[in-house]
Amino acid sequence: MPGKKKPNTARHSKHADPSAEITALTEDDLYILVDNLSEPPFLLILDGVQDPHNLGACLRTAAAAGVHAVVAPKNRSVGLTETARKVASGGAERVPFMQVTNLARTMRELKELGVWLVGTDHDGDRVLYDIDLSGPIAIVMGSEGFGMRRLTRDECDFVARIPMPGKFDNLNVSVAAGICMFEAVRQKETKTRKITGG
Repeated sequence: MPGKKKPNTARHSKHADPSAEITALTEDDLYILVDNLSEPPFLLILDGVQDPHNLGACLRTAAAAGVHAVVAPKNRSVGLTETARKVASGGAERVPFMQVTNLARTMRELKELGVWLVGTDHDGDRVLYDIDLSGPIAIVMGSEGFGMRRLTRDECDFVARIPMPGKFDNLNVSVAAGICMFEAVRQKETKTRKITGG
């Protein structure tokens, strides 16, 4: 929209040089990005993911799913390391990665901007496929082995579980994130087809 401030994407603009440093953006950049979107926000929040391989895989899948930004806390989570960028295979250059000081506060701010927060947990009270993911949403994933922190979970509008007929109680965070993101993609595309009659 005219007159609106643009997020500082300069730190993500060195696409041609894989050795160029890419640093995380901030919560201010996140709010500006969300405010300037011409479509419903589609975000991925990672609460304490510490393995750079998992972060890289999440960034790669987020880029493929059309996610607008990946958000993580500054403390107790991995940043954009060389390993994360390598595993992301270009995803780190395509999707803004934003590290915030206070994740619970950021989640509250996002809710005030109209974003619905869908947390994920193996004992969630809703099945993922029964939740409307077609509008403005942020999918919230917990850390490896520990899941979402209590404060993070408390900020979620819904806590979903992924059905696992194989009776396995958890998935790798990047695999679970991929399932959730592409369920949102499926719902968005189905909704668009219904509206356009395609």
